[in-house]
Amino acid sequence: MSNASDNQTMEEVVSTRVSRRGILGGGLAVGALGGIGALLKSVPAQAKGAKGPLLGFQSVPVSSADAVVVPAGYTAKVLIAWGDPVSDGPAFKPDASNTAAEQAQQWGMHNDGLVYFPVAGSRRGLLVQNNEYTDDVLLFADGTANWNAEKTAKSLNAHGVSIIEVTQERGDCQNDDKDDGDGDRANKRPGRRSGDWSVVRPSRYARRITGQTPIAMGGPAVGDPRFITNADPTGGLVLGTLNNCAMGFTPWGTYLACEENFNGYFRKTGTLTPLERRYGISAAGFGYLWHTTDPRFQVDVEPNEPNRFGW
Repeated sequence: MSNASDNQTMEEVVSTRVSRRGILGGGLAVGALGGIGALLKSVPAQAKGAKGPLLGFQSVPVSSADAVVVPAGYTAKVLIAWGDPVSDGPAFKPDASNTAAEQAQQWGMHNDGLVYFPVAGSRRGLLVQNNEYTDDVLLFADGTANWNAEKTAKSLNAHGVSIIEVTQERGDCQNDDKDDGDGDRANKRPGRRSGDWSVVRPSRYARRITGQTPIAMGGPAVGDPRFITNADPTGGLVLGTLNNCAMGFTPWGTYLACEENFNGYFRKTGTLTPLERRYGISAAGFGYLWHTTDPRFQVDVEPNEPNRFGW
């Protein structure tokens, strides 16, 4: 197990805080709820919200079919897939012969996380998604056989974050005027825009952030000895982002990508330090072979490289 530690677990931390504040917090909570209850009693019944469906669509039945199932009245279409160009780059080659340089211009592999940033007052915006990990059997015609620096680079370039510009075709504004079951068609759901979505190509906004993209660090961490490597004596320029799983966005329109399981990309054959053991660094890794051609994933050679990931 990675991150073995004698520190308190989150459950223990929460339990401690709850026990310390139990009496005071409980009293405040009861008082607050009591006040809310009094206010709610004075609200007319019709103002509390009419009964209606919790979802704006009919739920789909449970299914084991290898297909995308959507509610009646909806359609699902592929907007972009692994290997498709994010802008005006090279097309995807089904025989897996795209080069590392071409992959750096194409949608990454194994999506995780998704945020749409609309352009106000328009039918266009940016779609941003994590590319968490790669599958060598799909990425290369011969899988992991004959591994070389080109394969390492292509695998790195299939990781990261993909950004595309999308637009929606003009269509009617459709209102759902079906009876919700309360006998009042006036309580229909608001209209929604119709029209297919498509990728804008070329786009000056489309880009890839890969496992090799230079990323400048900021703040007090810059120059810390724990971030200095042979390739980066400044300790302020990280290459790439890996295994992004969680994501989010800020009120000012920026995207947050969060790394996990970064330890699996590194290998170390020597004795592990306490920090490396806590990271989960090992001689086996997760099966990636990057360390065979790129020394920054050899912890025996670059002991500080793992410190630059997992943020």
